[in-house]
Amino acid sequence: MSGATLFSNATIIDGTGAERYAGDVLVSGGKIQKIAPAGTLSTDGEQIDASSLVLSPGFIDMHAHSDLYLLTSPAHLPKITQGVTTELLGQDGISYAPINDEILPQIREKIAGWNGNPQDFDFSWRTVGEYLDRLDAPDADGQRIATNAAYLIPQGTVRALVMGFGQDEASAEQIQAMRQVIAEGMEQGAVGMSSGLTYTPGMYASTAELGELCAEVGVHGGFYDPHHRSYGKGALQAYAEMIELSRSSGCALHLAHATMNFAENKGRAPELLELIDQALAEGVDITLDTYPYLPGSTTLSAVLPSWSSAGSVDETLARLADPEQREKIRYALEVTGSDGCHGVTAEWETLEISSVQNPELENYIGRTIEEIARTEGRDPFELFCSILIADRLGTGILQHVGHEENVQAIMVHRAHTGGSDGLLHGAKPHPRAWGTFPQYLGRYSRELGVMSLEETIHHLTGRPAKRLKLVARGEIREGYAADLVLFDPNTVAAAATFENPKQPALGIHAVYVNGVAALRDGQPTGARAGRALRRTNEGTQAQ
Repeated sequence: MSGATLFSNATIIDGTGAERYAGDVLVSGGKIQKIAPAGTLSTDGEQIDASSLVLSPGFIDMHAHSDLYLLTSPAHLPKITQGVTTELLGQDGISYAPINDEILPQIREKIAGWNGNPQDFDFSWRTVGEYLDRLDAPDADGQRIATNAAYLIPQGTVRALVMGFGQDEASAEQIQAMRQVIAEGMEQGAVGMSSGLTYTPGMYASTAELGELCAEVGVHGGFYDPHHRSYGKGALQAYAEMIELSRSSGCALHLAHATMNFAENKGRAPELLELIDQALAEGVDITLDTYPYLPGSTTLSAVLPSWSSAGSVDETLARLADPEQREKIRYALEVTGSDGCHGVTAEWETLEISSVQNPELENYIGRTIEEIARTEGRDPFELFCSILIADRLGTGILQHVGHEENVQAIMVHRAHTGGSDGLLHGAKPHPRAWGTFPQYLGRYSRELGVMSLEETIHHLTGRPAKRLKLVARGEIREGYAADLVLFDPNTVAAAATFENPKQPALGIHAVYVNGVAALRDGQPTGARAGRALRRTNEGTQAQ
């Protein structure tokens, strides 16, 4: 079969959780054409000897921040080299569609610490549909994006679009306007809605407001994907609020980067899982994702109290520069706890600078606020403020607040899927951006035995495919899209570290996206065959 690829003598783990088996897999026309016993198929096309290697579906990143990176760095090596073939964008309630000319500059500044803020980049889309069209448009050489991509409507962006960046309570008319924006985005192909309820302006939404928006998402068959109000103080109550929203609105729920962080939640994952299990037993539709690391990653400005972040970047900077307002911010961060910092006081020794916009601050990368302040003989809070001002809130951080027992307890849950939450911008990003999926396979499955390899791959492929309602993706079956990863189960591992995070995974031999080799013999090919995946009445698919 000309133009075909044959994986012969592979150990097939099909993404369903079923036991591995030996077989041949023939790929042609972007699809899996034939699966047969090992050594029985032949081709006059490409033949790959997969003896001693595992062939699995491509990994699905349920929490990706590649919204710009897919377009500005099209090779997309952080994801391709670890076997990711599909990503879920639009996370944490803030992204670039739907948008208008007025709020676009402010959105770009607010999440510069996540994605950078390229000044010469063409942000010509305005609607969700136009953004998906941009992702799907082939370039002059016929190349597309590197991975497949689905999109969540960001609730914070929608709120800004309708009522600006202030903390006012939404009126009935404004809520109806937001519902209309969400309806349009869902009709244009979004799979659901995200929130960032420790980020402005999304965090200003009341439970009642969120319930109205969730109801609209549910009408269209989508799901709600919240970064909820706290992963620290009051975390269980914050989870309970999201579960009740799902129960009352009828909208399916996917809990973003679900974990229990900070000192007060050490060892408390079983309490979260009990809450989820009770809701599942009642018929509430819940899934969740996690990353297999302890530290989190966000922007330095995210730890500010919400009132100080209301409005534009310039308004926040003015509050930081005002002595009276600055002392109010200090009191929240060091005495009472900040809602932006999950209700806890700032622990300066846990906040490590990972990226900056201002080149004069580059010597701070890889160092904590506490360590920089001690070295320079400065007050940590004053240093914190000076960095935010000098970097126009564009500073990225690692936040060292996780607990291993919580991470392991949550990842084995039957509602669990994998999500990197990887910020790809900056000189020293979190290693999860390059290492999440091999970290699951190598450290947690092979080395620690937390889950079998079959179950781990099910969490990373077939299970998230069902949440996304992907049409004929996420499993190795005849007729399914040929999104595939070939890896060595004995050597696959994350090479990315906190000291050296931009390292491709070990043990990944080949990655195919829609039947096209993006990685062959461990090396990127430069081919890009990803597609925008849009929600339709028949499921989520390329069009």
